[in-house]
Amino acid sequence: MGIKVIAVTGAGIMGGGIAQAAAQSGYEVLIEDARPEAVSECLSSITKRLERRVSEGKIAQQEKNEVLSHLKSSSSLDDCAGAGLVIEAVTEREDIKKELFRELDAICPAETIFASNTSSIPITRLAEATKRPDRFTGMHFMNPAYIMKLVEIAGGDKTSGKTIAAVRSVCEQMGKVPVVVKDFPGFVSNRVLMPLINEAVFCLQDGVASREDIDTIMKLGANHPMGPLELADFIGIDTCLEILDVLRAGLGEKFDACPLLRKMVAAGRLGRKSGEGFYDYR
Repeated sequence: MGIKVIAVTGAGIMGGGIAQAAAQSGYEVLIEDARPEAVSECLSSITKRLERRVSEGKIAQQEKNEVLSHLKSSSSLDDCAGAGLVIEAVTEREDIKKELFRELDAICPAETIFASNTSSIPITRLAEATKRPDRFTGMHFMNPAYIMKLVEIAGGDKTSGKTIAAVRSVCEQMGKVPVVVKDFPGFVSNRVLMPLINEAVFCLQDGVASREDIDTIMKLGANHPMGPLELADFIGIDTCLEILDVLRAGLGEKFDACPLLRKMVAAGRLGRKSGEGFYDYR
């Protein structure tokens, strides 16, 4: 039998998007976060997105209700014990992720597969926190996860072929396009994307062009749907910096983050989620 129940730990933007995508595909989904208010906000956001699709005539009211019926919430990791797959979607910090997986390892049955939505941290290192490295993998969803098709699957040194096949099957049922990559810092997407964003920030810092002009050049000149500075705001300036620091530690100084990024994080200018980044969203 395949995976029927998926638990998503971390009820932020990524966790909510992953949970919605899974529920829309018929999985029973548990959204877990130690902060009850985060879980409540996550469910509210999912409901609003679905209601918007109903009002636009893209889905029927019955479909919206069915998706919501597949979603359950919790503020206790213990409730993840019934899941066949646990997807971690907490902050991009290795110490926090490892501690979470240590706790999950003691709670979940041996056959449960663990997956991290990390966008940059090597899977082999995260798997070391558990006694199931063969059933541990990376599932890097793109934001917004309920829309974007790509999922990077990165197996660690000990991840089994059976585990890769299982998570590939989950991705396909969710309507995603899974691409298997090797376990390197940043995988492919962020190893390519973050230097682009970082160089755009350097261009802004050096006064080469305005933020609007930098984004316009990349949208019209490279046919990107969103400029790199606008995209950094969407991802989160702090997340971009965390990823660049992981890349720097694993791959060398060519990934040194622009000082302006560090200055913005220190000032709390984190992008859309804080109301101000390279652009003002207030």
